[in-house]
Amino acid sequence: MIGRYVLLVVAIVLAATFAVAAPSPSGRGSLPPGAYDDDRGPSQAIFPPQSLTIRFNHKLHLAEGATCKTCHPGALTSASVADHLIPKGAVCDTCHQSDHSNLAKVVPGQGASGQCAFCHLGYKESDGNAVARLVVPRANMVFNHQKHAARNIGCGQCHGALDQVELATRDQLPRMRGCFKCHQMPDAAARGDAKSDCTTCHIASNPRDGDAPARNASVRAENPGGRIKTVFASGRLEPPRWLHNAAHTPDFIERHKYVAGNDSQFCANCHKEDFCVGCHDGRVRPKSIHPSDYLSMHPIEARQQTQRCTSCHNEQSFCLGCHQRVGITMSGPPSTRELGRFHPPKGIWSDAPRRPGHHSFEAERNLNACVSCHVERDCVVCHGGSGIGGGFNPHKSGFSGGCATQMRRNPRPCFVCHMPDDGVLAPCR
Repeated sequence: MIGRYVLLVVAIVLAATFAVAAPSPSGRGSLPPGAYDDDRGPSQAIFPPQSLTIRFNHKLHLAEGATCKTCHPGALTSASVADHLIPKGAVCDTCHQSDHSNLAKVVPGQGASGQCAFCHLGYKESDGNAVARLVVPRANMVFNHQKHAARNIGCGQCHGALDQVELATRDQLPRMRGCFKCHQMPDAAARGDAKSDCTTCHIASNPRDGDAPARNASVRAENPGGRIKTVFASGRLEPPRWLHNAAHTPDFIERHKYVAGNDSQFCANCHKEDFCVGCHDGRVRPKSIHPSDYLSMHPIEARQQTQRCTSCHNEQSFCLGCHQRVGITMSGPPSTRELGRFHPPKGIWSDAPRRPGHHSFEAERNLNACVSCHVERDCVVCHGGSGIGGGFNPHKSGFSGGCATQMRRNPRPCFVCHMPDDGVLAPCR
């Protein structure tokens, strides 16, 4: 009986020691604002993986009267993410009776909590003063702790409920959705400097330094047009799905037109215009979007599905601009039309005498190419019932002998040029 009691006591002591010394998973309610219910942690591109080689219990320390400032005093004055804010061993000495004043000759404390192995994972006495290195890489972003602290933004607003966790891991690092609670407020005095521009928090590439990151506000002020850096050693930065539905998922090639159409400036935070032009000017255009002969046939589809075209293209800036450049609109410069960039020059295309290249031969050869842009009314302007100069007859010799049969079958083609009461139709009725 006594033996069982002793074993029970030992088990309780070991359990309590493990609860204090060993890390445990954070509860979902302890995560920072903006975390999902199925949150998988912050972006690896922004916050690279860490190597945490210590034991620490935030919940225990905060319950015993310690505050964030006790261990992280530098956070109140830090103006850069490059600052090292992880507590040094000397901060621990006050309570653990250890001495880290000389890291080459660390003196452990008298109690169990002052021993090196109590905090440093894998430590053995034979290791001397050598402990496993703690690696917490700098974040790939622009952040100023001092400015946030000066505005009474508590640590928990960015790092979650640390009084509910033991070892703080990457799970306690900020989520962008949580940042937007301040950074997407209306443009008013309440928002202050918490702008929603991407380069407010994300590293921008300074064009004068190639791809050198603009680390601080002064550099970014000199580089207002810089685009955010998206490729890091720890991963590639891509927008989350909740941000304008712009996550670059496998279906993004089909739906990116809606994102770009709603806010093209949002896309410009990462992409230059030549990135879009690479696909949209035909050099590497995906065949699944427009087939190879689309330049000739697109007018037909444009007339049938105007809404689909305008989901990507603006009629005034894209369609009209192109039509003016190639000379197929009356509003374009006359010199452009005369150059024959789209049709051959007027002397070949429409003037007499007819010779190879004349539009009449081209229409007989491939009328589909003509009707891809033109409607019947365009032809009637010149080829009406009276003809060009009053003497043009679009019908071949002997046409009147069979016109009655054709008119009975379908009179509509006749009325394209002739009025219903036109006397010239009498022999065909």
